[in-house]
Order: sequence, then structure tokens, then C-alpha cells
Amino acid sequence: MSKLTFKPGTMLNPVPAVMVSCGDENEKNIITIAWTGIINTDPPMTYVSVRKERHSHDIIKRTGEFVINLTTEKLAFATDYCGVRSGRDVDKFKEQKLTAEASQVVKCPSIGESPVNIECRVTEVKELGTHDMFMAEIVSVSVDEDLMDETGRFCLEEAGLLAYNHGHYFALRKSPIGKFGYSVMKPKTKKRLAAQQKHKTNGRNNAGRDNKRGHNSINKNRRKK
Repeated sequence: MSKLTFKPGTMLNPVPAVMVSCGDENEKNIITIAWTGIINTDPPMTYVSVRKERHSHDIIKRTGEFVINLTTEKLAFATDYCGVRSGRDVDKFKEQKLTAEASQVVKCPSIGESPVNIECRVTEVKELGTHDMFMAEIVSVSVDEDLMDETGRFCLEEAGLLAYNHGHYFALRKSPIGKFGYSVMKPKTKKRLAAQQKHKTNGRNNAGRDNKRGHNSINKNRRKK
């Protein structure tokens, strides 16, 4: 593979495209962030890097709280808008018809249309140059109950999450290439998991057919009336 050498730059891709909500009872705002991630497991910790001149920078610095709201394909337009318009000039919640819901622990609002809301409290601010890194402890996580299956498994792959790759937004596909540890998985385990996946798929297909039959039956009754 022949390669070219570039000057040092922010070439790490893809990255998540999240909407970070912040504020208090006096003001609220949303900023789209791609520079975020997990930095510790116990306690669970994350970070967001924000340019010093951004409106949300001073809000987060003042309140010490923010919410990371995961985005989806349906939220792609709002995600982009909240990254290119300033909260100094517009109410992004109002402009994009997003719901400012009360969070569980922190005072700043969560975005109701997001499938996952990660509430955070700032523990440290690192000044890095163009950006300040707000390191924070995750104090609460809220998820859309529709993403839970009958066994209690959290099916995040069904959310249609959004990623940002070199200037463009992409929806993550639902069918995985593999799962954690699949490269060293024993054949028996692979066979068992394949059977489980087939059973799950058949169950969904049967449920879809049942729903369709029920819908057709309702339409027939309506026509008779």
C-alpha cells in the first residue's frame, strides 16, 4: 500500500456527532460536538472539547454541567444546524423543534428526541490551545425504552446512530460485521449465536406479518361498514 505523508492534523475518523445541551433555568443551548469520548470506566468519565469562543463554552464553564445527546439519522439536519448556528443569535431548541426535557440529575436540559442522554458533571478543565477539554463524570444515563427487547437487552443498533467522517455525516448500519471478541470465538459459540440471531430474525418477521394481517383485517371491516 503506497501512502502520502500529511502534516500533523486532526485526521482521526470517524467520530461521533453528538448534540451537547447545556444551561440552567436562565438560558439553554445546544452545541454539536465531534471531539468526545470515554476516558475512564470506574467512575465512568467522558469529555467534550469546545472552542473557547463558542457560546456553550462559557455556559459549561459557569454551570459545570452538560448532557451528551446521541444523534440519529432522523436528527442529522438538527445536528448539523446546531453546529453551524450560534446560540447567541437563535434558540436552537425552538428553531429545530427539539424538546428540552428535564434531566434526571443535572440542571441543564436533555434533548427529548435523542435515544440516549448522558448527563455529566465537569471535574476538570484542561486548556489545550484552540479548545478547552471539559473532563466530566457521567452521573446519569437515560435511554429510549423502545430500544429494549423482550429479554431486557439494550438494542442500540436499532437507533440508527450518526457518525461524522471527514466532513460528512453517515448513518451506522444495523447489521454488525462482528462483535467484541469474535476474532477468537470458538466454533460452538459462533454456531449458538448464529442460531439465536436466526430465531430473533424469524420472530421479528412473524411479528411483522401478524401486524400486517391485523391491519388488513381492520381495513376489510371498515370496507364492510
